[in-house]
Amino acid sequence: MPFGYASPEQIMRDKADYARKGIARGRSVVVLQYVDGILFVAPNPSRALHKISEIYDRIGFAAVGRYNEFEELRLGGIRYADINGYTYDRSDVTGRGLANLYASNLGRIFTESIKSLEVEVVVAEVGDTKDGDAIYRLTFDGSVFDEHGFAAMGGQAEAVATRLKERYREDMTLSEALEVALAALTEPGGERPPVNQLEVAVLDRNREHRKFQRLTGARLERLLAQSATPPAESSDSGSGSGGEGAAPSDDKPATPPPTGPEGPVDDGSSPL
Repeated sequence: MPFGYASPEQIMRDKADYARKGIARGRSVVVLQYVDGILFVAPNPSRALHKISEIYDRIGFAAVGRYNEFEELRLGGIRYADINGYTYDRSDVTGRGLANLYASNLGRIFTESIKSLEVEVVVAEVGDTKDGDAIYRLTFDGSVFDEHGFAAMGGQAEAVATRLKERYREDMTLSEALEVALAALTEPGGERPPVNQLEVAVLDRNREHRKFQRLTGARLERLLAQSATPPAESSDSGSGSGGEGAAPSDDKPATPPPTGPEGPVDDGSSPL
């Protein structure tokens, strides 16, 4: 029986559709700027398998899709950064250079391999000022998007990005940015993930040397409580924000207690 013929255009369309479906099954990740740097937020019930990581002094990495595939990309980026930083200078390792490396690898795999990678990646770099911040979003076929202010990927990315666009503003405090991210990640009428199922990290330009820091435990709970404080309960500052200077809330914490055991995030494709 003769083999059927498929045009190159049809093969590319099939591979693209396959990758998009796999990425859409993942949990969304949000990356956005705030006054002191860049914030990463992702629902993630696993404490061992991270979707947000540090690449180098000023560079962070976030991904959605198959865990084994984007973990290989992350490790390759770390090797690239270490070799170039050691061989030349640490300042020669940039987010743009890393994004170009990922774009080349993703594009080659998409065109040459039978199966494309089911991943979408963000490379973010924090500068000395907000004008020096950079957020690059890379898709499965090697396309690079220079995002301004925020980026969303995975899951219902278009809906999440729409909610981000409605709420995002420049120079937000960390607690305000966290509230915007969680509101964007939560469907209207839905429940927000509990604190133990959130992966949150920042690139803080005010930190010495390594700018990347994970936000966990008591600090994350305090930020969530600040972000949940209604504007009407703020002090006489008139700013209406739930950041510094806001009156403490007597309501219950915004994050409910853990319910049930945590599930694995083996490939980022399990339902939220």
